[in-house]
Amino acid sequence: MRQKKSASILRKFLLFNLSVFSILGLFTIIYLKAIEPNLIKKRTANHSIIINNTVDHLERLNVEFNSKNIKTFLLSTRFLFQSLDRVQFYDIEGELIGDTNILDLDQNVFERSEIIIEETLDGKIKEKNNSEKLIVDQNKNLIRDTILNEYENETLTISEKIQNNFFVSTLSRIKLKEKEAGYIVVSEEANDILNAVKERRAFIIRTVLAVALVILIFSLFLNKYILKPIGLLVSFSEAIKKKSSQPIDIKNFFVREDEIGKLTKSIDEMTKELQKRTTRAETFSNDLAHEIRNPLASLKSASELLDKTTTKKESEKLLTIINHDVERIERLITDYSQMLKDEASWSREKMSKVNLFDVIDNVVEDFRHDLKNQNKNIQINIKKKINSKNGYFILGIENRLEQVVANLLDNSISFSEDNKKIEICMEETSNNVLVVIKDEGPGFSETSPQKIFKRFYSNRPKSFGKHSGLGLNIVKNIVELHEGTISASNRVNKQGAQVEVLLPKFS
Repeated sequence: MRQKKSASILRKFLLFNLSVFSILGLFTIIYLKAIEPNLIKKRTANHSIIINNTVDHLERLNVEFNSKNIKTFLLSTRFLFQSLDRVQFYDIEGELIGDTNILDLDQNVFERSEIIIEETLDGKIKEKNNSEKLIVDQNKNLIRDTILNEYENETLTISEKIQNNFFVSTLSRIKLKEKEAGYIVVSEEANDILNAVKERRAFIIRTVLAVALVILIFSLFLNKYILKPIGLLVSFSEAIKKKSSQPIDIKNFFVREDEIGKLTKSIDEMTKELQKRTTRAETFSNDLAHEIRNPLASLKSASELLDKTTTKKESEKLLTIINHDVERIERLITDYSQMLKDEASWSREKMSKVNLFDVIDNVVEDFRHDLKNQNKNIQINIKKKINSKNGYFILGIENRLEQVVANLLDNSISFSEDNKKIEICMEETSNNVLVVIKDEGPGFSETSPQKIFKRFYSNRPKSFGKHSGLGLNIVKNIVELHEGTISASNRVNKQGAQVEVLLPKFS
């Protein structure tokens, strides 16, 4: 099955923003389309109030619905129409019988309109603008057609543009004394509605462009400073996984102090640690195979000779060799397995504040009881060169530190005879805690005693069948885990060996 190619984070981010923008754009279009009708609706609501008041006055004054009486009515009730541009009255047949624009009224009563209507001597009505240019009354024919063809029983709203001006008109039927008398049209210049729509549209467009610019800048920043480094780290991991001959250089990210820099350092350290562990495991496997090969060869030779042996003494000697080799192989496998478990558990164990003196004291007490039970006369003494009132505290794993002390004591005891002494000296400096374990054994015959910390070191005591040669190597690994150092040397002016462990002091 073909694996589906996953989209990058940047592409997902851009697609998400595009989807959000599309949805917002749809709602914006709907909103902009709804602005103008809503504003017109509010304006016509005011017109309806004026129409109702006008009808009430017509009924109260008992005005006849004809041209003469309507003109008189308009002159006497001009205060009703102070906020309007134009009020028109039509009879039931759709003929104009009254218009505020053809009256000789005070300009303070009505707002000045761009459209001026004049009535000539022959009774014809003409319209002209402020520049004296005559125009055709577009509104008159439109309203007449609306009255005759479209109007039913509900109030109508008419919006139109005349001479680059936007007008809103409300057409309503008038009933006087429960009889249909005619129609009234209230018109008002509403350029402010168009301006409001334009302002809101411009504001939304500016906001959208600003948000788009911010998202674009953020996307470029995201891609350059986050996604590209992450992509490079992915490529780096893939190169390590595939054992590529051309490794990817990620050192440029080491200078960054942010999360990307920390992640890069962690991945680099983790990769080096894994490579180190892999190399160590390969080396150790080779060493283990080499170590097992020797006792296996000896075991094979002894078993072949056992069938040919005729004396009991020779048989017992061969059986001793076989038993020794079997113990050796068993110890190698057991300690190897335990070492692998220990290394795996080190990464999961947490360090805490530990009093190193208490750790050493507990281990020494256990060894003293064991030596007593084995009837061995070997003394183990603890000496503190500087008395620390607060204790010798370090940051470490207590059971691992016990393992270090136990392995070093076990090694010293294996080289010590009865009536010998083992000393553990503790010293505290400003930054470290020094532990020195001294014995009275034969000492080191090597020119470089540091070799004893290598795996399967060959200089062994007689009872080496009980040891795998891994103990001191494990000790070295644990000390290095605690960021400490370990060294070995012969004692000065006295026979014996000493091992020094230097560990950072807890602060």
